[in-house]
Order: sequence, then C-alpha cells, then structure tokens
Amino acid sequence: MLDQGAPPQSRSHPAPGVPGLGARLMRRKPVERLVAEGGQGEGGTLRRSLGLWQLTMISIGATLGTGIFVVLGEAVPKAGPAVTLSFVIAGLTALFSALSYAELAGTIPVSGSSYSYAYATMGELIAWICGWCLVLEYGVSVAAVAVGWGQYLNELLDGTIGVTIPAALSAPPGDGGVFNLPALIVVLLAMAFLLGGARESARANTIMVMVKIAALLLFCLIGIQGFRSGNYANFMPLGMAGVSAAGATLFFSYIGFDAASTAGEEAKNAQRDLPRAIMLSLVIVTALYVVVAAVAVGAKPWRRFNDSEAALAQIMKDVTGQTFWGTLLAACAVIAIASVVLTVLYGQTRILFAMSRDGLVPKVFSRVHPKTGTPRANTLIVSVFCGVLAAAIPLGQLADATSIGTLFAFALVNVAVVVLRRTRPYMTRTFRVPLSPVLPALGFAFCVWMMGSLSAVTWVVFGVWMAVGLVFYFLYGHRRSRLAAADPAGTEVVTEK
Repeated sequence: MLDQGAPPQSRSHPAPGVPGLGARLMRRKPVERLVAEGGQGEGGTLRRSLGLWQLTMISIGATLGTGIFVVLGEAVPKAGPAVTLSFVIAGLTALFSALSYAELAGTIPVSGSSYSYAYATMGELIAWICGWCLVLEYGVSVAAVAVGWGQYLNELLDGTIGVTIPAALSAPPGDGGVFNLPALIVVLLAMAFLLGGARESARANTIMVMVKIAALLLFCLIGIQGFRSGNYANFMPLGMAGVSAAGATLFFSYIGFDAASTAGEEAKNAQRDLPRAIMLSLVIVTALYVVVAAVAVGAKPWRRFNDSEAALAQIMKDVTGQTFWGTLLAACAVIAIASVVLTVLYGQTRILFAMSRDGLVPKVFSRVHPKTGTPRANTLIVSVFCGVLAAAIPLGQLADATSIGTLFAFALVNVAVVVLRRTRPYMTRTFRVPLSPVLPALGFAFCVWMMGSLSAVTWVVFGVWMAVGLVFYFLYGHRRSRLAAADPAGTEVVTEK
C-alpha cells in the first residue's frame, strides 16, 4: 500500500528496485564475502605461507629504520631536543590506531588493510577514499625511504672507496640534482625479491631486520660516549607547536605496523597472528626509536642537524673521530632501509590487489602468476611508478605527503572499529580494543590533531590527490564495482555469528 504522503514518481527518481546514488555509494561489502574471497585473484590464488614470526618481521621491517635512519635529520630542527617527545607522541597516536587495526585484522583477515575494513563498515565511497589514501601512504613512502637509502649509499661509498655518486645522479631536481639513480635502483631490487614469492621475500626481510636492529644497538653503544647533558639544556626551543610539527613528520616512521594487515591472505593463521604481530612490532619499534633519538640528540647539538638524511652515520664519525664506525653504520643502513622499501612495496601491491578484485581499479592488479603465487604485473607497475617518483621528488615533500595519507586512513580505521561493534556485535573477535569506544575516539582525535600540524602545502597536495581519486572512482570504479554487479538491488544479507 502506497504512502498517502509520498510524492508522485518522476523521471528524476530511480526506478523501483534500483537504489539511488547515495545508497550505491554507501553499499557495504559483507565481512563473510570479504573473508571468503581471501587469496583469490585473476588466474590464481595467493599462497598462505607466513607465520607469526614472519608477520612481525614484516611489520618491523616496514617500520623500523625510516624515522631514525632517514627522517631524524628532518625532525630535529623542528622540535629541538624535544624530538624524543615527538617520537612518543607519534608512537602514542600509532598505538591507539594499532589497537583498532589489531581488532579489525583479527576479524577481517584480508589483504586490503583499512580499505577492506572501511568497505565492510562505512560503504564503497569511504572505502575508495581510504584505499586512495593508502596508495598515497604506501606508494609515496616507498619513494621517500628510497631517497634516504641513496644518502647512506653515498656515505658507504665515501668511507670505503673514497668516491661518491655525483649530485646530478644522486639527488632529485628540487635538491640540486637531475635524477636520483640510487633511489630507483633500490626499488627495482625490492621488486626482484617480491617477484620471487612472499615466503622468499619474508626470509630476505628477516635477515635485513636483524641487521638493522644490530646497527641501532651499535649506534647507542658508541653514541652514548659522546652524550652531553648540555645538549638538552633548552629542551623545547620551538615550543609545543614544534614538537607537534615534528611528531606529524615522524608519524611517517610508524606507518609500517599496519603492513602485517596487508598480508592477511598469505598468513597461515591470520585471525590469531595478525593482531599479535601488529602490537608486538609497534612496542619494539617505539622503544628503539625513543632510545636512539635520545642518544642522537645528546651526542649532537640540535642546531647541527642540518636536514641530513644520514644523520646517524655523521654522529658516529663525530663521536669517534674515525670514519670506520660511520662507514659500518652506513653499510648496515643500506641493508636496513632496503627492508623498508621491500615490505612497504609489498603492502602497496596487496592493497591494489584487493581493490582490483573488487573492480575499483583495473584487473591487471589482481592477476596472480600461477608459478610464484604473486601478483606479478601489479608488482612491476607499482615498482616502476615508485622508482620514478623516488628519483624525481625531494624527501621532505614525500615524507609529509605520506604522513597525511596515513593519518587519514588511520582515523577511518578507528571509526570502523566502533561501527562494526555496533552493526555486528556478536562477531568472533580474536582481539578487542579495550575501553571502546574511548580509545578509538582518542585515536581518531590524535590523527586529526596531527593532520592539523602539517603544512598548508601538504594539505593542498592532499586535496589535489583526493580530487583526482574521486574523479577516477566516478569515471571507472563506481561503474565497474563487482559488489554493485553482484547485488544491483543494494541489499546486504549477513548472518550474525
């Protein structure tokens, strides 16, 4: 029976049974379907070969090293000695979001990370926005870390054979060069490992993680000998605004903990191991970051951190008066930073794999090679793109662009936890965020606060990036969505467990 007060049908209204634009944009993908499709790609499936140890190493590999080996020289001039506090604030922000990631990773153990979590809780448009942020987060961070790798490679070459790569071939145009060849090389090396398969890549990453931890412990042992308490005399010279700005930049250093969540479809026991790997890796990384930063600032006056991407190697040289230790650290950093490139590049390919399987990006990104069980074409395309980006854009701009994309995606994950608790309260959860919704709300608030600390230029870049993403979605993804094709009426049937 028709509602007496309903307006008459007109040509501007959708036909009966066909959802309107708003309903289509908010269409959610059932959790059961997300999990059932796990590992499935075009022409093959991903292989489940990763345990808790490998997943933890992936998270540590993607996280540890970036903020210390690369971005420390960028952050200290912003905060002074209080950069240690900036690391704590960034780590606390990451912790709130990590709790939310851990719950969702155990509940929805798939490769799409926060993109898939948003799809299950807030609808397709929000999922696309989140996925587009992840493309910015992972793709640009690969490029940013690759830039820092080139700086340490030059330190190593200078300390061993007395030559360096000319500035024209080791720096992007904005930094006085023409083309950053080392940055391109390390991305292509990571690509070669990934093409061999997830298990082989995880083994290589584990070795590199062990090397980087050893290098940081060595730095602490030597750097503490040059520690001067006077370097902390003016602890917060630029005020809380400086601490906040440095924290926003350093948040770039924590993006790796969610890399384990992108391996959900290649984990042996994803629901049990993903939450553990995420939390364990974040605790280890935060502790090392704070200790190393404290030693570094104590050994070198903060005004002398002149935006060097190889700050730790220079401190080793200054403290010992010898080139050997700085060269040794540079050698370890060359290996260590390569692991960040490897694991973050891995995460980028798996996110695009999930988006492609949903029809929101071209099919080529979900095509699986039958022999290696890896998305080969996806890996090739992403690697070449990131390599060229690393060779052409300066580090500071890359790091800030990565931070804003990361913070936005993390904010959505905190919202997704609360939404899923309300819409699917009886689902099996292998990990639950304590004090929900208080801690997720704090995680959301911290992310928004740190986004506000970033520069206006970074916001402009982010706005342009999002505009491009929305245009692509409405011209391509919205029309080709597999969820829409499978469920044209816009219904969603789920069974609570």
